[in-house]
Amino acid sequence: MSLTAHIPSHRKPRRSASKLAVRAGVAGGVLSTLAMAGTASATPSAEPAHETTLEMPVLNLDLAAEVSSSVTKAAENTRALAVDGELNALEETARTGAAAEAKKLKADAQKKADADAKAKAEADRKAEAERAGRSTERTSLQSNSGSSSSSSSKGTSSGGSSQGKGTVTAPATGSAAAIVNFARAQVGKAYVMGGTGPSSFDCSGLVQAAYRQAGISLPRMSQAQSSAGTSVSLSALQPGDILYWGSKGSAYHVAVYVGGGKFVGAQNPSTGIVERSLSYDKPTGAVRVL
Repeated sequence: MSLTAHIPSHRKPRRSASKLAVRAGVAGGVLSTLAMAGTASATPSAEPAHETTLEMPVLNLDLAAEVSSSVTKAAENTRALAVDGELNALEETARTGAAAEAKKLKADAQKKADADAKAKAEADRKAEAERAGRSTERTSLQSNSGSSSSSSSKGTSSGGSSQGKGTVTAPATGSAAAIVNFARAQVGKAYVMGGTGPSSFDCSGLVQAAYRQAGISLPRMSQAQSSAGTSVSLSALQPGDILYWGSKGSAYHVAVYVGGGKFVGAQNPSTGIVERSLSYDKPTGAVRVL
């Protein structure tokens, strides 16, 4: 055999580098996968098991402040409502008390007014009785005066004395007659304070109504009526003149002179409207409006 002849080799042929690289990559991947699986299976056994718990949320500072402010505001509102309710209750109590007090005061005032009216009526009744007694005494004395009194009376009728001139007058005519006739027609009606007719009068209400029959408008009150017209002497009275008691301009009573020494006036609640002689209750003065 020749020295240069080809002798077959017993070694396996070499694989190419590319095939080796592929195989190495596959092997490495398998090893990596196994390593990761082993790690994953070992981890649970290494860590102890824990029970599952719920953690409470933690409020931040801004939320806590807002909650605190809301609670404070709610408390203040509740306190304000309570105060308002208490004030309303106090006001209601005050109103109720004031109404009761006013009612009591009104009742007391009414009782006092009734008592005063009763006392005044009693005083007027006594005064009326005293005047009537004095009038009776004067009449008795005049009846017992004898012939001298008769002579004096005749002289009066003939105009011989100043007193006769004031009490003996001619019959009323015209406007004076209308005033006198109206006043006399009211005799017997009731006296009521503030009355202006037609069923009741007070003193100035009667005088005002009587003058209205003659188309004359007088003031309502006795004080003003005593200043109306011209002052006249009681010795020179004429029918229709206004008589007054008290000071002129501040008189407390008025009446109408009807002639014959008599007047008609609304005297008081006890007597009502009456016709009396001047001697029954002599007036202070007189004024003439006609």
